[in-house]
Amino acid sequence: MSNRRKIAFHTFGCKLNFAETSTIGRSLPEQGYELVDHRERADIYVIHSCTVTEAAEKKCNQFIRRLKRGNPSSVIVVMGCYAELKSRKLATMPEVDLVLGNESKYALAEHLRSLTAGSRFAVPEGSPESNPVFVPAFSLHDRTRSFLKVQDGCDNFCHYCIIPFVRGRSKSAPVRSVLESARMIHEAGVQEIVLTGVNIGDFGKHHGESLYDLLVQMEEQITVPRIRISSIEPDLLTNAIIHLVASSGKIMPHFHIPLQSGSDRILALMKRNYRRELFADRIARIRSILPDSCIAVDVIVGFPGETDADFTETIDFIQNTDLSYVHVFTYSERPGTVASRMENKIRPEIKKVRSQQLHVLSENKKKLFYHKNKGTTHQVLFESDPIKTELFGFTENYIHVKAPYDQNLVNQIIPVKLIKLDENEFYDYEG
Repeated sequence: MSNRRKIAFHTFGCKLNFAETSTIGRSLPEQGYELVDHRERADIYVIHSCTVTEAAEKKCNQFIRRLKRGNPSSVIVVMGCYAELKSRKLATMPEVDLVLGNESKYALAEHLRSLTAGSRFAVPEGSPESNPVFVPAFSLHDRTRSFLKVQDGCDNFCHYCIIPFVRGRSKSAPVRSVLESARMIHEAGVQEIVLTGVNIGDFGKHHGESLYDLLVQMEEQITVPRIRISSIEPDLLTNAIIHLVASSGKIMPHFHIPLQSGSDRILALMKRNYRRELFADRIARIRSILPDSCIAVDVIVGFPGETDADFTETIDFIQNTDLSYVHVFTYSERPGTVASRMENKIRPEIKKVRSQQLHVLSENKKKLFYHKNKGTTHQVLFESDPIKTELFGFTENYIHVKAPYDQNLVNQIIPVKLIKLDENEFYDYEG
């Protein structure tokens, strides 16, 4: 019988967290641990946390308590952004045994060895903004898609955002390092690489390189069939990148661009590096050469000082812009940010109504985008399904497709014709 301790991970938050969790987890079997699913009984549970909103922190707290109730003798580790920002608060939770910030988490095995029976401790909060060291990471949790971390941190310090305080200043890998990781990922059988980071458009600036340089090199040197770009700021999405995507056979026509507000006044209060006119120009440029591409945007509702007129500007701008759908975020006050000290806070009931309006608008936009693609043929990468009742996959332009389960289609890119929408807005298909 093996005496290896069982360790399980659960990740909250962004694609960046998933890439880092996977990298940290892959190093543990050689340290004497057995990786198991977090739904199984484990000796150690590691929670990779998120602090982008208050709701994210609450979900993490609830999950910690649920884990401990289910397995009182287990060791609970919390790492990542929430652990970085509020290590002392987490250390007071009786369920938590170890707290690791964004620098300390990469030495997880070392800290676990130091954790003697019955002891509890928190690694003190550090100052990641003073440490520009980039730690590479990528996910290999399945063979279909991999999140490849190419950049971390941010120099913008938007007034609502806590991320620069917990992940530090912008930093990235050199192009050659990313290419090495991409080759390893494809050799593992992965068909799609998603480039991810906190502010991916900032890639390479400390190395005299750029995101465009990276994309060109990946197009030329990496044999993986698909590459996707994760969220990119509108002021960093250059014409050169857009035209490269249009001419590429690998880089998918899928853009995720934070808008945050359709009001120039609110954008200025947020300390965003663009105004509505520039954002509209980016969308028009994409649509002019990639008319069928997916364009998703992020919007924050209820930012301090957002008037009815400001919100109406946002609604009108989204309504009159050719977008595919909207990720709606209700403003969540983050201690230490400039916005947390602003006056004219928006009442929760007003934020709720505005959020509902934007969700309805987003659903209408998405339905229109899906209907425009009805009857067209796309290449779909099908993913594995643990329940094995249906297959799901995505087209190049990120339309969700479902099909009856067929093991032979898993991790295959298949040409399909989109034939109908069901009530969940997934297209069925015919081969």
